[in-house]
Amino acid sequence: MAFMLLIATTDAYSQCAMCRATVESNAGTGRGEADNEVGMGLNTGILYLMAIPYLLIGTVGFLWYKNSRKKEAKN
Repeated sequence: MAFMLLIATTDAYSQCAMCRATVESNAGTGRGEADNEVGMGLNTGILYLMAIPYLLIGTVGFLWYKNSRKKEAKN
């Protein structure tokens, strides 16, 4: 199941309302290519902030599972 989720993923780029407003206001400055770089930077930052809690929870869950297996093996 998890393998299918990893294979069936697509790139998801979204922005919060404040970030979108910032990008839209910068788009009116006429900087061209720099506007696209700002938007891509914000998207990357949002994805980074989204991934960190999942990685932390997954790590804690894995360590908890591993520790519980060791305790069961001793009994």
